[in-house]
Amino acid sequence: MDQNLKYKSHPWHGIEPGDKTPEILTAFIEIVPTDTVKYEIDKKSGWLKVDRPQLFSNIVPALYGFIPQTLCDIEVGKFCMEKTGRKNIIGDQDPMDILVLEEKSIQNGGILVQAIPIGGFRMIDGDQADDKIIAVMKGDAIYGNYHDISELNESIINRLRHYFLTYKDMPGTNEKRQVEISAVYGREEAYEVIRRSLTDYKNRFYGV
Repeated sequence: MDQNLKYKSHPWHGIEPGDKTPEILTAFIEIVPTDTVKYEIDKKSGWLKVDRPQLFSNIVPALYGFIPQTLCDIEVGKFCMEKTGRKNIIGDQDPMDILVLEEKSIQNGGILVQAIPIGGFRMIDGDQADDKIIAVMKGDAIYGNYHDISELNESIINRLRHYFLTYKDMPGTNEKRQVEISAVYGREEAYEVIRRSLTDYKNRFYGV
């Protein structure tokens, strides 16, 4: 038996994003719309852990997770500064976030899906670049025909924007994070953000 088959791959480090990245890629899904708590990957072990409760008003509107073997670090921060004219921005040190639109009701996270990026949100959390790639599930009957975020109904964009601007608020407190979405960008720019996150990952973990 192949010894590698005896162990579960680490979702961040052990899964390939795919040869067709960034046009088509593998996404690891952490949370789904039925989840009332926010799960996220434990970077050390690779297991999902409970991060925090979700406010009932901001349940994730689609499949949400990250792109394996990516990192938001120096190159992602540089691109954010180039586009916004700001200074002293660096990536948030997490894998690149991705939200995948799909028609079917998927009940469980901790899964892999084939995703086609169509755009993204340039989100800035304090002084950190925290981009959100927006994608559609490959082959989806409803969303699979979309090629760019500009084709989405404005109500969908507004719903996604509302989620990302409020999901870090803590229930029962008045603490507000300084989070903003400075731009909604299309497919080609999403490709560049993904490429830079792949470079950041290689630079961090392989010294390339």
